[in-house]
Amino acid sequence: MPRVATAFFAAGSLLALCGMILGEYMGAHEDFTLAPLHAHINLLGWTTLALYGGFYALTRESYSPRLAWINFWLSTLGILAMIPALALLLTSGDSATYGPMLGIAGGIATLGLLTFIVSVFRELFRKTA
Repeated sequence: MPRVATAFFAAGSLLALCGMILGEYMGAHEDFTLAPLHAHINLLGWTTLALYGGFYALTRESYSPRLAWINFWLSTLGILAMIPALALLLTSGDSATYGPMLGIAGGIATLGLLTFIVSVFRELFRKTA
């Protein structure tokens, strides 16, 4: 498996663990204020990163390592920046302060998705032998 695919699975699995711990904490305390954060950690952190990793593992003979690593860093950094920004927004309700931070973090994660889309279409239209 390519190292970048393993990196996606490593980051995704750590985020899945964080999402599960947060879910257990919310359930134990019957406080679901952070439910949107829980969903973002699990869907963007685990599911999306694992799907990216799976794609690069399946295309290991033809993917662009440079694009894949750009995808990894943008996606991972965007998600990691999103977590505290969304937590602060949800707990404080201060959208004027934390909304822009969340928007920037989401924008970085979106750039990661756009990089992934370039990788997918590069694979779709590559010449086969």
